[in-house]
Amino acid sequence: MIIRRTVILLCFLTTLFSLSNAQEIEVTAAFDSNRIYIGDQINYTVTVTQPSDVILDIQQLKDTLCRNIEIVSGPFTDSISMQDNILTTVNRYLITSFDTGFYEVPPVYAELKSETGIKRFYSEYSPLEVMRVNITPPDSAEIFDIIEPYGAPVTLGEILPWILLAIVIAVVVWGILKIIRKYRKTNGEPEVIVNPDPAHVIAFRDLEKLREEQLWQKGEVKLYYSRLTEILRQYLENRYGVYSLEMTTTETLRALLLTGFKKNSLYTSLKTILEGSDLVKFAKYKPDPVENDVHFQNSWAFVEATMEKEEVIDTIKADTKNQV
Repeated sequence: MIIRRTVILLCFLTTLFSLSNAQEIEVTAAFDSNRIYIGDQINYTVTVTQPSDVILDIQQLKDTLCRNIEIVSGPFTDSISMQDNILTTVNRYLITSFDTGFYEVPPVYAELKSETGIKRFYSEYSPLEVMRVNITPPDSAEIFDIIEPYGAPVTLGEILPWILLAIVIAVVVWGILKIIRKYRKTNGEPEVIVNPDPAHVIAFRDLEKLREEQLWQKGEVKLYYSRLTEILRQYLENRYGVYSLEMTTTETLRALLLTGFKKNSLYTSLKTILEGSDLVKFAKYKPDPVENDVHFQNSWAFVEATMEKEEVIDTIKADTKNQV
């Protein structure tokens, strides 16, 4: 009778101990992400938390988690001892899928074996959605062309050798030209110096060409005044060093006065030509034919009156020598 009571008490204590330990056992399972694209690889992690003095058999997964979800490798197991005699075991599986859809991976379990039988502790279901990459056409009966390969961007490492080669070629060419110049000087060959035409010669030549084009006679009035003022502004740059092509009319006149030019009839004539041209180009003013011809004659007279006197003398001497 005493032995029977003792056996019953031991069984009761064993069952009570197992139940108290079972309350401290927890199994969880989860993916790194609940959504992946076809062919992506992510981890599926199974975590078991238990008392360190309890022996559990953790379910080992092989080949697949479920239909269409394949195990690439694993499990990779880590055991972590924690405080209060609690042991955490982590099993990681590398998985992938090549079929789109929404999947529910069944729970994973850990078994506790005792004299009273086997008790299993399960995780929750683990959801996973496998998506199609957007660049591919949707499934249909239609046949699509093969998508052309994307061009990879050019990296600095690829273009750097070409840059260095261009620099080397430039240095070599510069060195050859320098040697040629030095050779010519050594052998007494005179350097060819190109003297530009005087400012008034360039202006007269361009004005004559403008007259022959007959732009305003053809109705191209705006182009005519643009060319006329461009010739005058280039003349001011060549003659007085006033970079008029980059200035407004007001800035041009102010800069011309700074060179010592007087506010005389020539100044007034130039101002009238430039301001009249601005009205045509920017205010859509339509001058009559007489006004077009007057502006041309005044431009010619301005150049003729302001050209350098020394140049005039040299030109006259050259013409006289040619006639003789």
